[in-house]
Amino acid sequence: MSARTDMKFVQAANDPWRASVGEYGPLPIPPVAAHSLLTLEQWQAVRSDWPEGLPVGITLANTVDVETLADDLPRFALVALQFPKWIDGRAYSQARVLRARLRFAGEVRATGDVVVDMLPLLQRTGFDAVQLRDGQSEESARRALSIVTEHYQGDVHETRPLFSRVPA
Repeated sequence: MSARTDMKFVQAANDPWRASVGEYGPLPIPPVAAHSLLTLEQWQAVRSDWPEGLPVGITLANTVDVETLADDLPRFALVALQFPKWIDGRAYSQARVLRARLRFAGEVRATGDVVVDMLPLLQRTGFDAVQLRDGQSEESARRALSIVTEHYQGDVHETRPLFSRVPA
C-alpha cells in the first residue's frame, strides 16, 4: 500500500475562495457571492438567505465544536480550519470529526501556522488541502507525505489497524 499524496497545496494568489473582510475585519453581513469564505458569525447572519447550490465555505477557529455545524455541512464546499500556532493541534481533531463522524465530503483545508512537518498527520486526520505558512516549501511538503507509507494505527482513510489488514 502506498501513501496518499493527493494533498492540494493552495497559494493565496491563485485561490478562488475569498474571505469577506473589510478595512476593519470581517464584514458583519457579507455580500452573496460564489466562493465566499465566511466566518461562523457571518454564516449565521446569512444562513437563511444563502442561495442553495451557491458555493460557500466557512473558516473556523480551532475552538469551535464542528458538530454544531452538522446540519449545515451539506451546504459547504470548503471548511477551513485554523492552526494559530503549529503546536496547537485542536484542528486535527476537528478534521477527524468532520471526516469520520460527520462524513463531510467537501474540502477540509489547513490554514494558519502550517509547517511541512505537519503534513502526514494533516492527511491522516482528514485534511485534503493546505495553505503553508510563508517560508515553507511545497516540494518539501510533498516529500514529507511520501516518507512513511504504512501506519500501524487506523486513520480517516483506512480505519483498520495494520494487524487487521494483513492476510492471516
